[in-house]
Amino acid sequence: MSRVERISGLRGMNDILPADEALWRRFDDAVAATMRAYGYQRIRTPILEPTRLFVRGIGEVTDIVEKEMYSFTDALNDEQLTLRPENTAGVVRSVLEHNLLYDGPKRLWYTGPMFRHERPQRGRYRQFHQVGAEALGFAGPDADAEVILICQRLFDDLGLAGISLEINSLGAADERRAHREALIAHLAADEGVLDEDARRRLHTNPLRILDSKNPALQSIIAAAPKLIDFLGEASRAHFESLQSLLRAQNVPFRINPRLVRGLDYYNLTVFEWVTPFGPERTPLTICGGGRYDPLIEMLGGKPAPACGFAVGVERVLELMRATEHAVDSSLCDVYVAHQGDAAAPVALQVAERLRDAGLDVILHCGGGSFKSQFKRADGSGAWFAVVIGEDEVARGAASVKWLRESASASGRQESVPLDDLADLIIDQLTADDEQ
Repeated sequence: MSRVERISGLRGMNDILPADEALWRRFDDAVAATMRAYGYQRIRTPILEPTRLFVRGIGEVTDIVEKEMYSFTDALNDEQLTLRPENTAGVVRSVLEHNLLYDGPKRLWYTGPMFRHERPQRGRYRQFHQVGAEALGFAGPDADAEVILICQRLFDDLGLAGISLEINSLGAADERRAHREALIAHLAADEGVLDEDARRRLHTNPLRILDSKNPALQSIIAAAPKLIDFLGEASRAHFESLQSLLRAQNVPFRINPRLVRGLDYYNLTVFEWVTPFGPERTPLTICGGGRYDPLIEMLGGKPAPACGFAVGVERVLELMRATEHAVDSSLCDVYVAHQGDAAAPVALQVAERLRDAGLDVILHCGGGSFKSQFKRADGSGAWFAVVIGEDEVARGAASVKWLRESASASGRQESVPLDDLADLIIDQLTADDEQ
């Protein structure tokens, strides 16, 4: 018989294995708590959206639309569809479709997978996850400060250190046009030195050239005109007010005049949270955001201001691992071990009653000696093993064994009537929490 070939997953689209689940759960819990603290409500949008949503919202000449989107034609209705490369455009589409701004501004947040067809590398995948917040209908720098403070609180709650904030202003449309003309003139003077990507972007998206990591271009980029020098009075006032608000909250930041965003809909405030990462201390962006007032009108709505951010989940998890976070990897509170024909139905009933009491319980399946079952109980991280054999069934009781060191007991074992079992375990867990 010929051997069946194994099928591997797609490159850049990774499995999240059970061993990582505790870390993801800790991150998810911290995100939900932080968003709740600021009054943000969760919104869930589809992974698939019409391609034209991203072409119109992100910009036709951006790298995302030109090279990175997973797009295909729906054979049923001949419609162009795309796996979402980001979620801000989808959130705005949903807000407009359901008239969510009819009764006033909204604070929304989301989490989920995004898709970009780019070269997989450390912290960057073809299927990756983002958490984001969108403050829709708020025009002032106070909303910009709020979304930045959300990030600060989240990173603090996760115990992450060494993350720094960089901010800049992209100004208004006419200010960007004036800067764009000056930037093109500056870059065109050295067009022969520009690499292929820079020449391609020169007349379509020259701001993105400022993001280039090509060493040969750094002197040209350093001498390029700065957008901040083209800001008018209103844009400068907005930016200076944001800085004052951040200083008042003791949030350190650095003004990075070369900081831009890769999406067409940004204006005024832009920011990134970065961290030096790895042995070479390479700067790694873990969060990016800013103000995108033009987007709602670009997607067919009445003009309305908006700002927000997106956090790269995989990058934050990598930081959490690097800082050696202790994450409780226990699967349950109680592991129920049993042996014998009469014990099996009793063990099943005991496990259900313990779950009714709010405990997390693993019921041993597959038979085996008590020795092998205790090995699995230890591996589960449970605090208690509840043991039911023929003798326990006859007595209407269970043997309870303390598996982990605690303030209240260690290595202890006693027989407990089945009716008292849940109360005993809950009392012991509560006592440990209080101490």
